Amino acid sequence: MATLFDTGFQSRPLRPHQTLAMTMIRQSMLAGNKRVVCQLPTGAGKTRLAAEIVNGALSKDRTVAFTVPALSLIDQTVEAFAMEGIDCVGVMQGDHELRNMAQPVQVCSVQTLAKRGCPDVDLVIVDEAHLRFKVLAEWMAKRPNVPFIGLSATPWAKGMADDWQDLVRPVGMQDLINQGYLAPFRVYAPTHPDLSGVRTKAGEYHEGDLSEVMGDRVLVADIVRTWLKLADWQPTLVFAVDRAHAAKLQSEFAEAGVPMGYCDAFTDRIERKVLFDQMSRGSIAGIVNVGTLTTGVDADVRCIVLANPTKSEMRHVQIVGRALRTAPGKVEALILDHADNHSRLGFVTDINHEKLLKGGEKNKTKKEKGDPLPKECPSCNTLKAQKVRKCPVCQFEPTAQSDIETEDGELIEVKAGAKRKPSMADKAAFYGQLLGIAQSRGRSAGWAAHAYKDKFGVWPIGEAKAARPMPATPEVLAFVRAKDIRFAKRKAK
Repeated sequence: MATLFDTGFQSRPLRPHQTLAMTMIRQSMLAGNKRVVCQLPTGAGKTRLAAEIVNGALSKDRTVAFTVPALSLIDQTVEAFAMEGIDCVGVMQGDHELRNMAQPVQVCSVQTLAKRGCPDVDLVIVDEAHLRFKVLAEWMAKRPNVPFIGLSATPWAKGMADDWQDLVRPVGMQDLINQGYLAPFRVYAPTHPDLSGVRTKAGEYHEGDLSEVMGDRVLVADIVRTWLKLADWQPTLVFAVDRAHAAKLQSEFAEAGVPMGYCDAFTDRIERKVLFDQMSRGSIAGIVNVGTLTTGVDADVRCIVLANPTKSEMRHVQIVGRALRTAPGKVEALILDHADNHSRLGFVTDINHEKLLKGGEKNKTKKEKGDPLPKECPSCNTLKAQKVRKCPVCQFEPTAQSDIETEDGELIEVKAGAKRKPSMADKAAFYGQLLGIAQSRGRSAGWAAHAYKDKFGVWPIGEAKAARPMPATPEVLAFVRAKDIRFAKRKAK
């Protein structure tokens, strides 16, 4: 039995997962579903799949609307369709030069649909279907016999099951990495912001509180320092909390001799294109942005800087996905997580949900389910899977520690559940790490000694005083960061 989007048009060959997606959508519709969401990871070729569906509809003289959630995606979609042989396109967006309601394919901004009404078409394809809009829900309700196909990398929004009937998942992100369609990635967690005092609003971190924490001078400086050390001027997207935070990061990069562009919700599509052209030419190293470059980015991005803590799996996956597209000479993507998002939500390849949510439902995160989360290599700060002992980057492998320690010539047993008193070796290691931090950040040995006294109540003596600088563990970094934040707040007062 033929369906609405069977196609005789011969364009670029579909990839295996795109062919499977077509099959699964077709089967779902043959089963009676008129509202089908197809989950495809970033870089899996959603627009190529959409073009195949559109060409199938056109071959049967059917009309199609393709909706996008942002104005910046209009021209990108029109250009992508043209590459697939679809040039009978009208655009519903403001006074766009391609506005023509007589064309059988209409590329529509959701904002324009809300103002002008929805076109009378035979098929609707909804891009980024997880971004729920009232106008689309009303359109579905008014036209129950018109098929709607939703496309999304993250179809996990609350209430999607109230509008959509079925979810098909032809391929996972890790599958695409294994098959070479997406780039592998490496995650570093060089800093760990103290978010204990940040409030939660509507299930997400309070932006004002978050901006204050993430805008801390020491943390901002460390973001730049880490990028200089690890990113090696690779094309980068930096994700900030708000406009003030983004401006502060851009300024700090500039002081370090690194030109970065700036993008927020008020940056128009022409300015954005200029920014990406500049990044591709190397005249800027990257773009600092405020939540605007989470969709529709087809550029060669090789590094992501996460400076925006989030509780949202959708936002986490969308952001990291910006760096996973393959490109000539690209071996892997680098993710610098200064927001602890991976420690909270896990690797993006491990985040999967099998069904659409109703209005009162919520997906549990890996942490909420008690699933193992990535752990940090104490030697190089790379994140690795929980069960991996040897670090795949620096080859560090922790050795088992005995519950028996020696101190002052006596054996001391550490009781289960008891808080172990730090030994002199512990104190020496702590002081050595403080000296390492002081050395890397241009601080004095006196600063390290005062920090040691803050921790243990005494000045370093004996074995501790003889310690040599060494790399800091996350625990010591967290201690220093908290100390710096307290100092900055006292100074501000």
